[in-house]
Amino acid sequence: MKKSPTFRDYTKSLPNDLTAATVVFLVALPLCLGVALASNAPLFSGIIAGVIGGIVVGLASRSHLSVSGPAAGLTAIVAASIAMLPSYEAFLVAVVIAGILQLLLGFAKAGIIGDYVPDSVIKGMLAAIGLILLLNQFPHLLGDDSQFENDEGVPVRKGNIFSNFFYAFGNFNTTALVIGGAALLLNIIWEKLQSSRGGWLRFVPGPLLMVIFAVALNKTFLAGFGLPALEGEHLVILPAASSSTEFFSFFTSPDWGLVSNKNVWTIAITLALVASLETLLSIEAVDELDPLKRITPTNRELKAQGLGNIVSGLLGGLPVTSVIVRSSANLNAGAKTKMSTIYHGGLLLLCAALIPELLNQIPKAALAAILIFTGYKLAKPSLFISYYKKGWDQFAPLVITILAILATDLLKGVMIGIGVGLLFILRTNFKSAILSVQDNKNFLIRLRSHVSFLNKPILKRELEKLPDDAFLLIDLSKADFVDNDIMEVIEDFQKNADTRNIKIEIKQHQNKTYSIQH
Repeated sequence: MKKSPTFRDYTKSLPNDLTAATVVFLVALPLCLGVALASNAPLFSGIIAGVIGGIVVGLASRSHLSVSGPAAGLTAIVAASIAMLPSYEAFLVAVVIAGILQLLLGFAKAGIIGDYVPDSVIKGMLAAIGLILLLNQFPHLLGDDSQFENDEGVPVRKGNIFSNFFYAFGNFNTTALVIGGAALLLNIIWEKLQSSRGGWLRFVPGPLLMVIFAVALNKTFLAGFGLPALEGEHLVILPAASSSTEFFSFFTSPDWGLVSNKNVWTIAITLALVASLETLLSIEAVDELDPLKRITPTNRELKAQGLGNIVSGLLGGLPVTSVIVRSSANLNAGAKTKMSTIYHGGLLLLCAALIPELLNQIPKAALAAILIFTGYKLAKPSLFISYYKKGWDQFAPLVITILAILATDLLKGVMIGIGVGLLFILRTNFKSAILSVQDNKNFLIRLRSHVSFLNKPILKRELEKLPDDAFLLIDLSKADFVDNDIMEVIEDFQKNADTRNIKIEIKQHQNKTYSIQH
């Protein structure tokens, strides 16, 4: 078992973690606002959830790279829940209760669920999110900012991600395209410089340069040089407080008078289950991506998420989960320890409180370029090629998971992918459980591993192939389990074998004797 990081480890990783935290902060800021908008919740509730997901969950979790915050995968549930309840304060009660339920799930060791998701489905989930990022963020790169950001495929306000993607090409803004395209090109060049030269360059995050460059270029346009400047909806929009009193007014408390409301408890249970499952899937995916292959204690993670949701609900924030996009950006930016997650939460809090006007100068096209770059890394063509070479039992679940997520949502798509993966496992077991070999009129039928009634059609088909006057050896010695239905098929065939002059020999398991009627 690997030792937990020490204070020295955190100090040594400080430059990497700070640069990664800056990148994640830039990615998380518009997503926190976008998820809140999509959920029909107060905009600042998304910022609160981002801060709590970074600081509280980061401190309580033992995941090295996962980043938590408000997740687009929950927006449909949150929007419907807020509409169902008398007030947003009533919804906050459900968030707190959901956190308590997650704590109980952690103590009940329910984190093991994530271990049963096939690797091909996890890779398919990552690739699908990468494709969704590309589809969702290209309109922002082109300057069509009529939609809000989301990071996990939640339907946008008009049409869907596909129609909005194509619509954007007829509604693009030249200035946004120039700024976003130049920022994306800068990031590609900078990453190549970092990989080839290293040194101090690796501590300067490309996304931070992209944002600074984009703001400076837009300021140049604003001064009257070149193209028209980006304004209004083309820039980040963060709530700004004129005083500390106004800032603290953005925080909201639950209405505990509605704790006995039946709908509150129904929503709490739904949030706890969905948020826990999404977290476990995300953690599994992040651990797959970790170059050091560190393993996150899943039961501890459920407890950390539960604590995060309790605090977020108490302060007026949205529910939180571990989120793939921010976690992937964290990893790609070179994070080494969980301190990058905590730092990003602190940056969100400080910047939202102290410099909202400065953040509101960032063009969305630059942030879109960051996410497009992340999306490409998640859905590289090499992934599809490598899984195709592994065979259809790996490639089909990967592709079907991607298509299902694109057609529905993250959780439904993963469930469909798991179902397809199980079908291929059953198919493989059908083929491998019964082996048939022929040498002239000598036949061997070997039963291997677990042979159940599901293998009965295959066994019948092999027995029907036997010609008259044949010799058959039925080898049961390699079988760990043979279903009674299988034994009945063998017995029935044996009863009629003499009429066709077929001689049968049964080889039993060394430590087991299967009942054969002679």
